[in-house]
Amino acid sequence: MHFGSSTEAAAPSFSCTASDVAGILREQGSVDATDGTPSEAMHAWFARVSDLLGPRVKDRKSLAGLLGLVFNYEAARALQCTENQDVLARSGAREVIRELANLVLDGGDLDSDRFKEIVDAIKLAVSYRSRDIFHPIRLALTGRAGGGELDRVILLLDPAARLDFAVPVKCVRQRMLEFCATLD
Repeated sequence: MHFGSSTEAAAPSFSCTASDVAGILREQGSVDATDGTPSEAMHAWFARVSDLLGPRVKDRKSLAGLLGLVFNYEAARALQCTENQDVLARSGAREVIRELANLVLDGGDLDSDRFKEIVDAIKLAVSYRSRDIFHPIRLALTGRAGGGELDRVILLLDPAARLDFAVPVKCVRQRMLEFCATLD
């Protein structure tokens, strides 16, 4: 499912497999290499990452960067970045974040259907469109403003938060609470 503007083009893909995902996460220290074989649920998550992000990245380094967003979220650090401050300075950005927070905190894991519902509800609540909606959403939930690949990262967060990684993953709700607390 594509949530961004129709002008966003997919990056050239490389042959990404669940094994590539597992290897990157071992290198990053997110999967404990000494624990033996990851669980079946973790393998399923690796395959989901491969399906969602593989077609959107050009190489292993790009994939590692996106995976880093799943495991390394600090709202305070994100808000120090000039590019992110520029996103927040745009007209309506805080209004979008307020709507997002209300919808996320109303409950439920964020999957593709729920994400679409949230975006549609925000579109009805505010008079902004496209990047003026998506950039603040992506910033609040991934710590970075950017393209449609970040929407796919968002879809990976809640399932990853339920898994036993060496580095705990903050779910969408935790990220939203942290972002709002840091923003004000």
